[in-house]
Amino acid sequence: MSTLLIAAAVGIALGILFQKGRFCFVHAFRDLFAFKDTRVTKGVIAATGLTMFFWSVAYALGYYQGFWTPGWGLTGLIGGFIFGIGMTYAGGCASGTLYRAGQGYLHFWLVLVSMGVGYAVFTVAFPTLQSLYFDPLTFGTGFTLFDSTPLPAPVVAVLFIAGFLAVYATVLGREGKGREKTKTPDAASVALAPSATVSGLRSLYDGTVEYLRGFTEIDDLRSAAKRPWDPRTAALGITVVAVVWFTQVSIVGVTGPESRWTAYLLQTVGIDSGSYEYWGSVLFAGDGVSITVDMVMIGFVIVGAFLAAFWSGDFRLRVPKRERLPNAVGGGFLMGVGSRLAPGCNIGNIYSGIAELSVHSFIAAAGIIAGVYVMTHWLYRDVGCAI
Repeated sequence: MSTLLIAAAVGIALGILFQKGRFCFVHAFRDLFAFKDTRVTKGVIAATGLTMFFWSVAYALGYYQGFWTPGWGLTGLIGGFIFGIGMTYAGGCASGTLYRAGQGYLHFWLVLVSMGVGYAVFTVAFPTLQSLYFDPLTFGTGFTLFDSTPLPAPVVAVLFIAGFLAVYATVLGREGKGREKTKTPDAASVALAPSATVSGLRSLYDGTVEYLRGFTEIDDLRSAAKRPWDPRTAALGITVVAVVWFTQVSIVGVTGPESRWTAYLLQTVGIDSGSYEYWGSVLFAGDGVSITVDMVMIGFVIVGAFLAAFWSGDFRLRVPKRERLPNAVGGGFLMGVGSRLAPGCNIGNIYSGIAELSVHSFIAAAGIIAGVYVMTHWLYRDVGCAI
């Protein structure tokens, strides 16, 4: 019972944080590629980096319940690419679909149903895919860098975060210098100009100070809480909740529990879901098709998103436009299939997987981001993209 209460509390908290921060990985990457808008991207980076550090500490102290380390190979790249295509076409990632469903978007309820169809089709095809896809394209046993180096896990996490920030700052600094090319600098200013990395780090520092200063300028806390939050604020809350889940249950995942929900719902209408190898032997590990703690958690994500949207005045039933129905159906189906082919979704791989330094998840994340990039350029082919 205590674990179920934790699942309910974690799910509600994540739903609130996703909804208030508009925390969607499609926005994080599509908006970056299309408009160079990094608002949500910064939130994703902050959440992943902070979670990586605190999970590494929990791992070093022995307070954790398991990692997400599937076998690594081309399955992550291919499945991730299909998932990235699907979530961009659908208009929402795994977490974004859940919080928008709770916010009243019937479009995303249709996405969820279509994902369920994708899970079911994959399950039927699993025995064939096992021999023709997974076996030949899986090259090695999955592992995490936390336990494959002689360094303590927190040190590995800090080094990785520092390396990423250096690269990110360099890119940021180069973009800033590019914008200044229109000016005509004198020789002295050129000689004194900081490197791209230093310039980028300074920009990151200034942005962080400005973000923190914003909290001191809040004059009405209730009114501010009802407005959409900065994704970085949501990232702080998501990190706390993820640490609780990691120490008590597992890593945070969405599409795995959704596939279990599909099996469970089909079981309730008379289909013997447990007789299918993928559901019975893999997802439910031979324990029978029943409601699991992670299924409870993601169910309460929708509840939390509804509560946040209702309290903020954001909730209302929104009927999808007819021309958007193919996006919901086709995108949702590709998300369901792609998340199983990878395996894992944006939360399981980009957020949780990278936060635990899972080698499989780095490959799958590259596939997902590539899929978003390709689909973004196709969707915006008439007007072009910024990247």
